[in-house]
Amino acid sequence: MATRTVDHLLVGGGLAAASCARTLREEGAGGSIVVVGREPDPPYDRPPLSKGYLRGEGSREEALVLGESWWEANDVELLTRTSAMKLDVDARTVKLSTKDELSFATALVATGANVRRLRAEGSDLEGIHYLRAFGNADAIRSDLAEAERVVLIGGSYIGCEVAASVVAGFGLQCTILMQEEVTLERGFGREIGGFFQGVLTEHGVQVVGGDELERFEGSGERVQRVVTKGGAVLDCDCVVIGAGVTPDVMLARSAGLELGESGGILCSPGLESSAPGVYAAGDVCEWQSAQLGGSVRVEHWDVALEQGRTAARNMLGQSVSHEAVPYFFSDLADWVSMEAVGRGAGEPVIRGSLDDGDFTAFYTAGDRVTAALSVGRPGDLHHARRWIAEGGAPNAATLADEDAELDGA
Repeated sequence: MATRTVDHLLVGGGLAAASCARTLREEGAGGSIVVVGREPDPPYDRPPLSKGYLRGEGSREEALVLGESWWEANDVELLTRTSAMKLDVDARTVKLSTKDELSFATALVATGANVRRLRAEGSDLEGIHYLRAFGNADAIRSDLAEAERVVLIGGSYIGCEVAASVVAGFGLQCTILMQEEVTLERGFGREIGGFFQGVLTEHGVQVVGGDELERFEGSGERVQRVVTKGGAVLDCDCVVIGAGVTPDVMLARSAGLELGESGGILCSPGLESSAPGVYAAGDVCEWQSAQLGGSVRVEHWDVALEQGRTAARNMLGQSVSHEAVPYFFSDLADWVSMEAVGRGAGEPVIRGSLDDGDFTAFYTAGDRVTAALSVGRPGDLHHARRWIAEGGAPNAATLADEDAELDGA
C-alpha cells in the first residue's frame, strides 16, 4: 500500500520540474505537489556552472530557479537527496530511495541527463573532471587554483565555455582537444564554428582538432599528460571532459514507457508519454513537433523551462501542444556572446559580418528557416523565431541583404 497520495508527482530536481511546479500553482492547481530530486540542492540553472559560478563570480543561491522560501510559501514539497527507484504507471505509484511509496494522479518524468564518460587508460587518475552539477564545478575550481595547464576534451559548449573561463578567470594555459576540425562545428557548421574558434585562439586557447583521446598519463595518482591517437602529447595539471550527455531514461525504461529514436521518452505534441497522465520534459523528452519536423529531442536550458510549463498545463487538463521555439545562449567569458533559436544546421545564410563579430546565421531547409544564431543582432532572432513558428522565410538573398526589411517578410 502506498504511504500517501499526491495529486501531482514531479520526478527530477531540475529546471523542468521547478518550472512545472511553479506553473501548476500559477494556473490554479490546488492539490498536493511533490518534487523528487536526487541532488542535494534545490533546482538550479546549469549554465552558470561553466561560466560565472566556475569563475567564482556567482553564488549557489543566485543560480537557484526558485528562492528557497518559494517551496514552503507555495505549499510544494521538495524532496532533495531522494531518487525514484521504481515507477509503476499502471498502479500509479512510485517507490523512493527513502523506502516511501507514493500514489499519484498525474506525473512528470524530468530526470535529465547523465554525462557521457570516456573510457580510456588512465581515466581513474585524479584531476580528471566532468561538469554537470555544483559539486563538479567546485572540484574543478579547486584544481584550477593549483594548476598551470588545463586540457579540455570536447569542442562543443562545455569545452568552449570552460576554456574561456579557465583563461579569463584564472589566467591559465588551456588546450581544447576535439574530434571535429572546428569548435562548435557539429551544431553550427564549419564557417560559424570557425568564428568562435577564432575568438578562442585570439585569447590564447590552443585548439587541437581532428584528433581524439588515446590515454591519460600521470605520475603517481594524478594526471599529467593527455596523449592523443594522432600522437600529440598535451601536458596538463587538470582535465575537464565535455563529451556530451545521454538522457537518463532508466526509470522510464523500467516503467515500460515508449522510447523514441534519439533515446528520449516518446511523447505526444502535448508532452504526454505512452502512459496516460504521465508527462515528460527536459533532456528526456522526445516529442512530436510540427514546427521542428517530427519527433525531436532538444537539450537546451530554455526547452526544459518551456516544456515544464506545457506539461503543467496539460496535467491540469488544458490540452495544449508544445509550440515554444527552442532558445539557447552561450557566453565565452566576456569575449563574445551568442543567442540561437530553432533546431537545424546546414549551410548558413549570413546577414552582417563575421569579421566584425556582428552577424546572424540563418539556417534553412527548402523554403523554411529552421534555426538562427546571432552575435550582436537580437532583432534578427525575433524574425527567425516568427518564421520558424509560421513555417516560412524570405529567400536567401533577402536574408543576406542588410538593406532589405525583414518586418513582414
